[in-house]
Amino acid sequence: MSRLSFTDVLALGFMTFALFLGAGNIIFPPQVGQSAGVAYWPAALGFLATGVGLPVLGIVAVAVIGGGLDKMVSPLPKIAAALFGLAIYLSIGPMFALPRTATVAFEIGVVPFISLSHNVGLMLFTALFFTVAVILALIPGRLVDVIGKWITPALIALLMIIAVATVIDPQGPLGPTKSDWQNAPFSRGFQQGYLTMDTLASMVFGILIVTAVKARGISDKAALTRYTLYAGLIAGLCLACVYLPLTYMGATSHSVAPEAGEGQLIRQYVHALFGTTGPLLLGVIIVLACLTTAVGLLTSCGEYFHRLIPKLPYRGTVIALGVISAVIANQGLTALIQVSVPVLVALYPLAIVLIALSFLRRFMRAPRPVFCWAMGLTLLVSLLDGLSATGIAALSVPATAIKIRLPLGMQDAGWIVPALIGLIIGWLTQPRDTAGDRSRS
Repeated sequence: MSRLSFTDVLALGFMTFALFLGAGNIIFPPQVGQSAGVAYWPAALGFLATGVGLPVLGIVAVAVIGGGLDKMVSPLPKIAAALFGLAIYLSIGPMFALPRTATVAFEIGVVPFISLSHNVGLMLFTALFFTVAVILALIPGRLVDVIGKWITPALIALLMIIAVATVIDPQGPLGPTKSDWQNAPFSRGFQQGYLTMDTLASMVFGILIVTAVKARGISDKAALTRYTLYAGLIAGLCLACVYLPLTYMGATSHSVAPEAGEGQLIRQYVHALFGTTGPLLLGVIIVLACLTTAVGLLTSCGEYFHRLIPKLPYRGTVIALGVISAVIANQGLTALIQVSVPVLVALYPLAIVLIALSFLRRFMRAPRPVFCWAMGLTLLVSLLDGLSATGIAALSVPATAIKIRLPLGMQDAGWIVPALIGLIIGWLTQPRDTAGDRSRS
């Protein structure tokens, strides 16, 4: 087969959308809107840049490179490549993203309907949630059929009901902009998009999309890249159609959900829109969205750790990841978010630079010096950003004092200039004898 039917392409796009649409994609856009208020549009566009644009570029970069994260980081020294890959997979896997799928599903989709104590309910739900997710992850060959053709269309339909209702019947006017958002709503929205973890996940999910395209009989590299791009664009369009109404929901929520915490804002707003049926509708959406993301993450992380340590069987690794994620999920949603923020703030600039370098790689005589200089200088500043976001005065105060002196540091983009300087230095220092580098790239 050299061509995919429209139905197949649509199924791939829906599968990609479902893999990305998880916990953070639903709870963070309303928080962005509530903080931005009347500055809704620049904040929403910033969030779309990291929540839609970068993930689409990430999965296309995987197709262009012709491999997953391992191949993307191959120009780096082995130890640096291994540490970066491990940091990505731990972040989107058992440390943060995987546990968060269960905690968000529980907080929004289950808590309103149970009378058990919070701790007992969370423990029972996480055990059930990850049992189902592990079972689905152990049959990855059916991922497109189960997710792309059945779960996702139902998910999109339910989300569209909430989106249309929010736009037609907003529960208040646009609220005020919080003081710390007034000067740079776009950059604040841009950084809030980090919390979705989608750019990190794109370098992992990309290989799932490429594999799914290959399973349909497509082997030509140009066709693989084209169909992966189509799947990414469909997923990106669907994500944008979710994010914009949810951000608008937050911007108009000040009268029905003032100062609501993570997960509570959307629950209170939907209740105001639909009455007692609102929490049920939202619960179905949240559980489906979080479950599909958990399946994709378990599959990707299981394959990664199996490749990293071949003695670890895939099935056993997936089961172990499910158990570890369930244990960590019982720490609660607020604790998971607080711990994840500094790590994501430090990792995201590196991921963005890696994706950009992957597109430029075909033009490099010798990729290694370019990758090392660009990502090395980016790392120095991204570590400052991470320390600044810890909230621990002994770490955040001196780190913040340094980073705000950098170009674009006040806009939380101080890593851009060092990355460009590293790119230029690396490009100019490429050796002219590139036979060995080309064979490795």
